[in-house]
Amino acid sequence: MIKDTAQREIDWLYSTQLFGIKLGLDNVHRLLRELGLPAAGQKFIHVAGTNGKGSTCAFIHAILKAAGVNAGLFTSPHLIHFGERIRDAERTITPDEIAAGIARLRERVAGWEPHPTFFELTFALALEWFARRGNPWVVLETGLGGRLDATNAITPAVCVITPIGWDHMDMLGDTLAKIAAEKAGIIKPGVPVITLAQEPEALEVIQRTAEAREAPFSLVMSPWHGETGLAGPHQRWNAAMANAALHAAGFDLEEDILQRGLCDVQWPARFQKAGRFIIDGAHNLDAARVLAQTWRDQFPGEKAAVIFGAVAGKDISAVLRELAPVVGAWHFTSFNSPRALSAEQLRETWLHLHLEDRAVTTHPSVSAALYATQDEKRLLIAGSLYLAGEALSLIGNQPQAFERSAQ
Repeated sequence: MIKDTAQREIDWLYSTQLFGIKLGLDNVHRLLRELGLPAAGQKFIHVAGTNGKGSTCAFIHAILKAAGVNAGLFTSPHLIHFGERIRDAERTITPDEIAAGIARLRERVAGWEPHPTFFELTFALALEWFARRGNPWVVLETGLGGRLDATNAITPAVCVITPIGWDHMDMLGDTLAKIAAEKAGIIKPGVPVITLAQEPEALEVIQRTAEAREAPFSLVMSPWHGETGLAGPHQRWNAAMANAALHAAGFDLEEDILQRGLCDVQWPARFQKAGRFIIDGAHNLDAARVLAQTWRDQFPGEKAAVIFGAVAGKDISAVLRELAPVVGAWHFTSFNSPRALSAEQLRETWLHLHLEDRAVTTHPSVSAALYATQDEKRLLIAGSLYLAGEALSLIGNQPQAFERSAQ
């Protein structure tokens, strides 16, 4: 639990979410320039994409840890507490470090117009911590898109683009080509690019961008051949991209180091098994499709009782349609996020699909949904990562640790 003195600072940081999401690099360039960031000599692996980018970052980071490299890792959003966003191989950023870093940033940006956003400030906080920690390598997950995302203010040693699909169309574009152009915006002149088989229109954009910027282009053609610590065949592809990215970055690692890192990886809410619970933050069509297939692979013939919650602005109909074949009963719920849809809105969305009947129950909160399903031998919790985080805090009997966030 963050101490009261630290809580005031992080409360201020959360208050900057009122500024919304503003794509663009002017503010973050100014902020990093004034802070003297990133640290001299620090190297980055930058990962963008619609699905799998967090898992791919986690694989890269785990392999580096297995190789004895204390690399930094920046991801979003957090599941339970803010500190999860900023870590290295040894530990996460502490509450006192968060408070001190925010205090420095708060003083620095006082009076700025436009004011830096929550994500820009969080990214600056991360880079400052990585500099203080002396991390030689940092793995960066983009927040939204790529071209205008704050993380694109750095020049990496390698760029990775995971599968591109339909998400955030209101901000990234209404075609796969437009979305791919935003993701491919992380590609820098001469910097190696790693990706895998994509929808043709997306892959064409990535290849064309790499060619225009004279960036060496590598297409991962087969999944990782060994085991991984994350469930589902798609994770072997993410593992293969992680391996290819490190090779492009100049690492020549022994097979046993690769295998140890890929098996030791920890990445919650990606078909995470916690007792009788399966938790997965599948919040778009492609992620839901992968979740349904992974469920079939893991529990053939079994229908799932599903606690489902989602935020506004997503194609919920598509997600529900993809999950429906493996669902035996829906438990729709709201959760502790300002963007959460109500359980009744989710129920109405489901009914409007006119699919095969399922038992449907609505719940006012995650705790109420968990209580109502306590007799289920296995329970799938799916939808928003914000839902996953709140559920994990309740399952772990640490609800006081959960920090609500809109980004």
